Amino acid sequence: MKGATKAEQYEQLVSELRGLVADERDWLANLANAAALLGLRLPDLNWAGFYLLRAGRLTVGPFQGKPACVHIELSRGVCGASASRRETIVVPDVHQFPGHIACDEASQSEIVVPLVTADGRLLGVLDLDSPKLARFDEADARGLEQFGAVLTAATDWPAEIP
Repeated sequence: MKGATKAEQYEQLVSELRGLVADERDWLANLANAAALLGLRLPDLNWAGFYLLRAGRLTVGPFQGKPACVHIELSRGVCGASASRRETIVVPDVHQFPGHIACDEASQSEIVVPLVTADGRLLGVLDLDSPKLARFDEADARGLEQFGAVLTAATDWPAEIP
């Protein structure tokens, strides 16, 4: 993918995801493989994974990186803000985000994408952290939103995530 634009890199990433989930609809298996794919293919990350909506708060799901905060209230941090607003949030400098939750001191920038089903159900968020300032931009937002949409549509979700 060297020399490719970010849009082209995300097209390739989404294509790989489609291959991973083509014959698998299990939510846990798909989230685990999606987190591994993100960690493997995207440069300059120190955390890539999912927080899932359970009992009114976000709970850590499959991820790649250091151990993470287990529970996040919807009123706290970038993940909580993204889930509550149901919008992607790009944070160039986490130290400038009011209420940022520092699970890993090395994190300098972050992007969080809400995972919402076609019928509007909030499942949780996709969260990526980087040790580089301003690692994420609008091209990442669009690419990761597409990644999340493909993952969400290709997966069978339980009525409540256990």
